[in-house]
Amino acid sequence: MQPSSVPTLGPRYWTAIIVASVFGANLGDFVSHVLHLGHVRGLPVLAALFAGVLVAERRAAWRGEAWYWAAIVILRTAATNLADLATHDLRLAYPRVIAGLAVLTVLLARRGTRRDGAGGPPATDGWFWATMLTAGTLGTAIGDFTADDLGLGSGLGTLVLGAILAVALAWAGRSHWATRLAYWGCIVAVRSAGTTAGDFCAFGHGLGLGLPLSTGLSGAALVAVLKLWQAGLRQAPASYGGTDTRRRIEHDHA
Repeated sequence: MQPSSVPTLGPRYWTAIIVASVFGANLGDFVSHVLHLGHVRGLPVLAALFAGVLVAERRAAWRGEAWYWAAIVILRTAATNLADLATHDLRLAYPRVIAGLAVLTVLLARRGTRRDGAGGPPATDGWFWATMLTAGTLGTAIGDFTADDLGLGSGLGTLVLGAILAVALAWAGRSHWATRLAYWGCIVAVRSAGTTAGDFCAFGHGLGLGLPLSTGLSGAALVAVLKLWQAGLRQAPASYGGTDTRRRIEHDHA
């Protein structure tokens, strides 16, 4: 993606990606259950949408981070269905799925484009999107494992995974995102907590809002975070590195 389409790391980014994770978790279940596409038939549609977003972002005269967040939500939706396909349909054991996806996430993360400074997510090349999908699938499996196999349920599971996420973000932020694995570790933590939070909002063992309402509310919350925080973002220097770092990031994306 072009530099103007990629947001800078900071509180706004992580708030948005947390909400996007809840939205994607709900949307994945909405696609499979409400639209009756199951965990497989919706995947080609999501793949086509994702490819369309990337092509349109390259060719469109308008630039903006909406392209980035659209791609993130689509991949998160697909990751929900991929994890459910492996653990629910194929009935693979959670520990085996989690271990395999964890190894794959590390391998993909190490292949991604290296940055010389902090301030933004890794370069949005093919490796980035492949790692984002794999990390999202891993996080979904961890969230479901925490709620179901560990018996914490979606409510307590969200509190536990949310606390782990807070610790991970605090640690990675203090280290100024020195490694790619710090970023991807936080992404996995975001996806894990987002899975249980989405289930808690949608299903009867939590708030019981239902998938249509929960999906709509989480999608509206993501738009609100991005739009309401935008005015302050224009006036503030880039987080985790300042404007000099932002220039380096834009150079990496060129």
